[in-house]
Amino acid sequence: MVRIVLVQGDITAEAADAVVNAANSSLLGGGGVDGAIHRKGGPEILAACQDLRRSHYGKGLPTGRAVATTAGRLPARHVIHTVGPVWSRDEDRSELLASCYRESLRVADELGDRTVAFPAISTGVYGWPMDDGARIAVETVRAARTEVEEVRFVLFDASAYAAFEAAVGDAAR
Repeated sequence: MVRIVLVQGDITAEAADAVVNAANSSLLGGGGVDGAIHRKGGPEILAACQDLRRSHYGKGLPTGRAVATTAGRLPARHVIHTVGPVWSRDEDRSELLASCYRESLRVADELGDRTVAFPAISTGVYGWPMDDGARIAVETVRAARTEVEEVRFVLFDASAYAAFEAAVGDAAR
């Protein structure tokens, strides 16, 4: 079973085998976690993403999928980019959000990564309610068949940390 660790802090400072980027479909950087990873990781990450766009993902990375690149200057071996869904009041997109976590763990397994640091995917500008995003993240990671030994949810602030802490407690019952 995967060990789940909660950290309040900056995902770009996490020393892990893989850091997950809550990317946009272009893979070319953006705001929030995506922008921070591209800024701190340096031009190597952008160059690798541009190569992916030229080769396999000309139209961008589909929502719910994941792909890896170098971590550039980050204290990690890889960045796993995944595109979370935009939250909708009218359409249940929970399976797409769960797929981001499952697909990221699948890619980590392919790379032999044993420690993976995740942000709270889709809970920023994509508007996913934090409590529900935390529940989906924790339940999906707990249910995943993976060789990853440790998943760290790296949460930007105290309210996100509290939501994930509650989700971990609820999932343990």
